[in-house]
Amino acid sequence: MKELAVVISNDNESVSAYETIDAIVASGFKNVFVQWYENDYKTFDVSQEEQVKYARSKGLNVIFAHLGYRNMNDIWLDGEVGEAWVKRYLKNLDELKALGIDMVIIHACVGFDAPKPNKIGLERFRRICDHAKELNIKVAFENTKMPGYLEYLVDHMDYDNVGVCYDCGHDHCHFKDNFDFEHFRDKMFAIHIHDNHGEKDEHLLPGDGSVNFDYVLDGLSIANYHSYLTFELCYRKDYLNENVEDFYKKGYNLGMRLKKKYEEEYQ
Repeated sequence: MKELAVVISNDNESVSAYETIDAIVASGFKNVFVQWYENDYKTFDVSQEEQVKYARSKGLNVIFAHLGYRNMNDIWLDGEVGEAWVKRYLKNLDELKALGIDMVIIHACVGFDAPKPNKIGLERFRRICDHAKELNIKVAFENTKMPGYLEYLVDHMDYDNVGVCYDCGHDHCHFKDNFDFEHFRDKMFAIHIHDNHGEKDEHLLPGDGSVNFDYVLDGLSIANYHSYLTFELCYRKDYLNENVEDFYKKGYNLGMRLKKKYEEEYQ
């Protein structure tokens, strides 16, 4: 297992992206990922490019970017709206290549009513992944709310730069801990670690919900995952009762415990 990493979350409340990054640095994290969302649902107080620049100025390593996904189900539908998503993702890849970021996370679908996986979407994702390969960028498709999409995409694309991002929170609340780790052995490029109570995607600190982290660590071992232990935490709601530095320090310490457990039991 490599080092710990954490998201620079733009859903944090009462603090700016600069303050979030400062708190991440103070907590001990050395690695981060950024949300490359193009203001899909809000106006970022600090641009994505500036977040990368500021994080690096503070000595942080940016390990990947999470691309936007609001309304991205259109990519599975015929027509220009779906083609617009291809153009957007190709542009994002070029932007990230210029910044020296060599992996992206993409949702294969959103919500509970996405179109079934089909050749239209597959060919579009192939074009995206082809361009990523030209740029030497890895693409990791994330498990979200509906089954079958990761298998469909990965099984139909024999690319060494295409894999998956396992999100344990989504697995717990949307699939009741039923991820096929063996199916994606050696194809798991990234992970998102956070907690919830099994009903909705809350992005809690590990231990504040009901995720079984023994199940998660065992699954990572089955998948032969040895990269960053990456946390997708959000400073909001009840966590606002503590300061942001303490929040991230708690997250870092919990992460170190999980990392130690994994290394002691599976490596």
